[in-house]
Amino acid sequence: MITIIGIPFGIATMRLGILALWPFGSHVVDQPQDTGCLSLFMNILWFFVGGFWIALTHLGFGLLLCITIVGIPWGKMHFRLMWLTLAPFGKEIVNNDF
Repeated sequence: MITIIGIPFGIATMRLGILALWPFGSHVVDQPQDTGCLSLFMNILWFFVGGFWIALTHLGFGLLLCITIVGIPWGKMHFRLMWLTLAPFGKEIVNNDF
């Protein structure tokens, strides 16, 4: 987040980190596309810079956790995080606990 170009990527990474710490009770929804094709460009750049590898990590942890019955809820959360890490821009995390 030191550079101007890195700020949106840093914010997206922080959002993913917060969702990883408190995954239950929150949902990911699409934001209205008021930024035009900027979010599409940022998602493509994110995918090639590191989003693909982060998604593979969540896929692996999700499969590993779904081996046991106790781990299935956490495995499902990793699968949800996997889809979010493929394209985090244009998404919003809504907390339903309140």
